[in-house]
Amino acid sequence: MPTNAEHKQEESLNQEVADLLESGTFVHARHMLNGLAGEQTAHLIESSPPPSRQILWALVDEERRGDVLPFLGDELQASFVMAMENAELVALSTELETDDMVDILQQLPGRVTRQVLQAMTVRDRQRVASALSYPENTAGGLMNTDTITVRAGHSIDVVLRYLRRHAEIPAMTDALYVVNRQDEFIGILPLAKILVSDPNNTVREIMLTDIEAISADMPDDEVARLFERKDWVSAPVVGESGKLLGRITIDDIVDVIREDADHSLMSMAGLDEEEDTFSPVIKTTPRRALWLGLNLITAFIAAGVINLFQDAIDKVVALAILMPIVASMGGVAGTQTLTIVVRGLAIGHIKKHNQRWLVIRELLVGIINAMLWAVVVAIAAVLWFDDIVIGYIIAAAMVINLITAALAGAILPLALRSRNIDPALAGGVALTTITDVVGFMSFLGLATLYYG
Repeated sequence: MPTNAEHKQEESLNQEVADLLESGTFVHARHMLNGLAGEQTAHLIESSPPPSRQILWALVDEERRGDVLPFLGDELQASFVMAMENAELVALSTELETDDMVDILQQLPGRVTRQVLQAMTVRDRQRVASALSYPENTAGGLMNTDTITVRAGHSIDVVLRYLRRHAEIPAMTDALYVVNRQDEFIGILPLAKILVSDPNNTVREIMLTDIEAISADMPDDEVARLFERKDWVSAPVVGESGKLLGRITIDDIVDVIREDADHSLMSMAGLDEEEDTFSPVIKTTPRRALWLGLNLITAFIAAGVINLFQDAIDKVVALAILMPIVASMGGVAGTQTLTIVVRGLAIGHIKKHNQRWLVIRELLVGIINAMLWAVVVAIAAVLWFDDIVIGYIIAAAMVINLITAALAGAILPLALRSRNIDPALAGGVALTTITDVVGFMSFLGLATLYYG
């Protein structure tokens, strides 16, 4: 996380570049942009409104664009890539890591992707095509092919001489991968072990064979959980036959974790996790309009329930004043449970064997909170309207709605996940509808029974 000083420096830089663009001092702006690190330039572009972004991107030197592109959001990255010539994309392929190049090609039309692949060297085409054959959200889609492999029979001295022949080793290389003659993965050789071992020892004597290789078709969220539990910096990726295909590094996992967090946060509001802060009006409006339309439907359902009890509301004005309390308390209680369950599903804590325990726990919490707050609200209602019947009615409705909310908040995401529906996206709307309908129905229904 940036420090306060870094945050102020970023704000100052953003303002300075904005002033340069406004005054038309493009030469100075170009010099500033190309003097920054790739991630700083990307942040500066993303922090600017759309008209300024195009100008800033045009000011970035072509040989530096490969340093900037991987740090841009998918939507912005795609808009810049679509405007590039095939020759420039081919040039990028030699600069970017495999996973970054794959991310770019996956955003292009199939025809353009094929043209770019054909223009690459055989070696570059093979490494990119290998990763492209896997879905984006799998280990194969995340992996890089920049691995250094050795054989078990080699001595440490031979390995050291082999490493010295490289001008540089791939970033975040913490281990070499040991393979057999068929390139099947059999273990890892940590760099730390190489440095402290006798040069006459063989790789077989000091390598680690209990390392779990990642299957290329493993979902990326499962890969992230493995990295979290095992504190990996990198991990090997293998195909069905056990052949080493590449490796995944911790920087890729950080991206996965961030994207999952963005997805959970944005989905609760019905937004795409790739929603751009400065996205144009024409793109932003339809996305939000759809979600607002869905919520309007649920609001009409709740309003229809209220309309059923119009006569009772006309007779007792207090009902109209108090009924939002019941629905609101149910909504908050349900959202608390829903958030806990969705988070548990996202980080892999909730499995079939512990779902029942979790639902029972949430039910008990709901019952206790229902009894507690039913008493509090009942007392407040009696003191406010000097009507003990109103107190009994709202207390009973609170108990019914809070227990329903707890059950719905726990069961809904589990049911949605079992049907391959994203609970973060669909759970909130369904829960709101349930708590509103049950809250109004129980409160107004009980009132109708008494007041007629």
